[in-house]
Amino acid sequence: MQLSHTHPVTASAFDDRNLLAEAGLIPVLGLAQDCGLDDLADEHLTLPTDKGAHAGRKVTALVAGMVAGADSIDDMALLRHGAMPTVFDHPYAPSTLGSFLRTFSFGHVRQLDAVATRFLCGLAERTPLVDGPEVGGRILVDLDDTIVPVHGHAKQGSGYGYTGVRGLNALIATATTDGRAPVIVGQRLRRGGAGSPRGAARMVTDAVATVRRLHPHTPGGVLVRADSAFYGHKMVSAAIRAGVDVSVTVRMTAKVKAAIAAIDETAWTPIEDTDAVYDEPSGRWISRAEVAEIDFTAFTRLASERTPGRLVVRRIPDLNPQAGDGQSALFDTWRFHAFFTTTDPAMLDTVTADKVHRGHAIIEQVHADLKNSALAHLPSGRFAANSAWLVLAVMAFNLTRAAAITGARLAKATTATIRRTLISVPARIASSARTLTLHLPQRWPWENEWSRLFASTQRRKPQAI
Repeated sequence: MQLSHTHPVTASAFDDRNLLAEAGLIPVLGLAQDCGLDDLADEHLTLPTDKGAHAGRKVTALVAGMVAGADSIDDMALLRHGAMPTVFDHPYAPSTLGSFLRTFSFGHVRQLDAVATRFLCGLAERTPLVDGPEVGGRILVDLDDTIVPVHGHAKQGSGYGYTGVRGLNALIATATTDGRAPVIVGQRLRRGGAGSPRGAARMVTDAVATVRRLHPHTPGGVLVRADSAFYGHKMVSAAIRAGVDVSVTVRMTAKVKAAIAAIDETAWTPIEDTDAVYDEPSGRWISRAEVAEIDFTAFTRLASERTPGRLVVRRIPDLNPQAGDGQSALFDTWRFHAFFTTTDPAMLDTVTADKVHRGHAIIEQVHADLKNSALAHLPSGRFAANSAWLVLAVMAFNLTRAAAITGARLAKATTATIRRTLISVPARIASSARTLTLHLPQRWPWENEWSRLFASTQRRKPQAI
């Protein structure tokens, strides 16, 4: 592809008032308006009247900027270009939105959490956001935290966490159904030096309650998955009290090692892995990776904390044993990965339980997605403002996912892909008989998806951002 020789571009001018760089914001904010985002923020936020006035419009503006790709306060200026003031009412200046965020306290952030939950429920009512078939009859809730790096000492709450990088700790809970990308059902910003399990029990309780509001009829219930950092009585007991099962990676303590050693050698079953070969005559996988399980009682320090379940163990050959004197190994050496689960073996057998648990890694994609968009920065020096920014980023993430569900090709797409195909679409507005018409690029590859989204969210009156 080369620049045209027949029609060379020799000049440029930023002078067209009828152009939009992000025409996809029109149907996306139409969906947000259908879900009552403005009204929810006005109802639940009790900010001071001097800088917190019109909270609904300002929350919508911040979410709209994040959907369009803003990852800082200054980036909110993209809401004021070209024909944006014509298509939307009240496009706020970045300085106004920054002052609005700085009025938040911890209590206001919790109010914004309530807005995010109700907004997600509204999205689920109007789009098939979590209507995919459940994995094994279950909805999977994943819990994990990530460090958002910050620079300098001016950020309240920043510190060195488990990564050794100065930052703030974001705890995220997601819900996944088969055929759909995950949606975020819980979020909390914590100081950088906070341990991973801090507040995890409360997060599990809130996330399960949200999932049941989104999907009240789940045949197999809910399964909470987490890594070894969250293996503790508080988190597991919170899930059990909420009436759900858990699948949590365990640390290799002496007790766990003793349980693994007690597994009979005939109990190991080969599983599908990267080097596995399926043998059709025998109907089994020929693989060096194997799984087995054994009954296990977790948290035996106190009688009141004892939790019965099963320990599912996956073993793979240790391909890098310590160097010896050149003598061949007399027996195989293995590396073990174990997790504790309270699921019923009749519902999830050993092999299936292992496969489902390994799917927990999907939450890492959500972390990467957030950091590749609105969570690339935490823009304020105030901890409460950054906490509000995280909640707004989650709302923008879920809104973008709901918009993408209109096209099957985008059901599992990342936020960057959705933004490139549905949001950042250039358009020119034309006025006739007091109505506006959007003229979009001819032969746009995702025209059908964009048109379906626009048709499902068409509004007659202007929206406010």
